[in-house]
Amino acid sequence: MASAVLPRTAVADVAPEDLLVAAAAGDEAAFAALVHAFRPRVVRTAERVLRDPAMAEEVAQEVLTEVWRKADRFDPARGSVAAWVATLARRRAVDRVRSEQAGRDRDDRVARRSQDRDRDVVAEEVELRLEHWQVRRALAGLSDRQREAIELAYFAGHTYRDVARVLGIPEGTAKSRLRDGLLRLREALDALA
Repeated sequence: MASAVLPRTAVADVAPEDLLVAAAAGDEAAFAALVHAFRPRVVRTAERVLRDPAMAEEVAQEVLTEVWRKADRFDPARGSVAAWVATLARRRAVDRVRSEQAGRDRDDRVARRSQDRDRDVVAEEVELRLEHWQVRRALAGLSDRQREAIELAYFAGHTYRDVARVLGIPEGTAKSRLRDGLLRLREALDALA
């Protein structure tokens, strides 16, 4: 039907393609008939994707508004009005899912960043200083030879062979000093804890 505006009484019996042409020409009655015919399908399509009736209703409103705005762009050679409207509904529902997920991801990132900032920096600094003080005190309780070997191995990063070479002692002696020093250090730290 090529008419730009359909008589109100004839709207109910008109094919969807003709209703869309009339709606594109500004016929509100034709558009109302399209809405009446397609709204339930649009809502069902959106709800299958979204799994949320309230969001499906919102998407249906957006889709039907888009049908009104883009009615003049419909190409019957590419398919039926029903297929076009269903495609718009699926795309809009998928976009909504992606948008919702992006919002949740963004909220999660913000929450993780704020959790990192919420930690108590003063308490952490106090705890770290206490640990350092305990280690220094435990080291002071070792013999000079044990302390020297442990400082070379654990603070200077030397292997037991390097410790032996630096101190001019056999490797076995370096191993013994390190082992005995670590045992005493553990006992001293356990006593301080």
